[in-house]
Amino acid sequence: MPKVALYDINGSQVGDVELCDAIFGIEPNNHVMYEAVKNYLANQRQGTQSAKTRAEVRGGGRKPWRQKGTGRARQGSIRAPQWKGGGVVFAPKPRDYSYSIPKKVKRLALKSALSSKVIDKEIIVLDSLTLEQPKTKEMVKVLSNLKANKKSLIVIPERDANVVRSASNIPGVKTAYVNTINVYDILNCDTFIITKDAVNKVEEVYA
Repeated sequence: MPKVALYDINGSQVGDVELCDAIFGIEPNNHVMYEAVKNYLANQRQGTQSAKTRAEVRGGGRKPWRQKGTGRARQGSIRAPQWKGGGVVFAPKPRDYSYSIPKKVKRLALKSALSSKVIDKEIIVLDSLTLEQPKTKEMVKVLSNLKANKKSLIVIPERDANVVRSASNIPGVKTAYVNTINVYDILNCDTFIITKDAVNKVEEVYA
C-alpha cells in the first residue's frame, strides 16, 4: 500500500496514512486518461456556434449579370461564398458535442489519475480542513503552509460553504467533492489536496 504523509492546516506532519492499492497504487493507463479528458472537454462545449449559408443570407435573388457575352465569369448570386457579404461554404450550426464513455473506463481513468498524483508526489492529505468563517486570507494562509502556491485542487468529503467560498477567489484553486471529482481537474492541478475523510469516502466508493 502506498503511504503518504498526513498534514494539518499549519503544514506540520502529524503522521502517515496508508492509501488503498486498488485506487491510489495502480499502474496509470495513459490512453484511458486521455479518453476521459477528451470526453470531459467535449461535454463542456456549448455547441452554440452558428453562421449563415448562402441560402440564409439576405439578398442575392437576382442574377448579377447575364450568363454569356460579358467577358466575366458566370455568376448566379451576389450571396455566393466567393462574394463579399456572401454565405459561408460549410457554415457551422448548433450541435451537441457530448457523448458518453463506459463506466468501467471512467473508473479506471479516475484511479489512474489518482495513482499518477501519488507517483508524482503531488498529493497532500490533510487530517481535516475546517474554517470558522469564509475568509480568502485564511485559505491563502493554509495553502502557503502546505507549499501549494500553484494550481491546486481541494477535495472535501461533503459541501462546506466556508471552505468553498474561501477558495473561490483564489486564482488557480478549485474545490470539489468526492462525488464531483473528475480526471481533467485532477490532472490539471499541480497539487492535489484531499482530506482524510475524503480519502476514506473515495476508497469506499471506488474500491
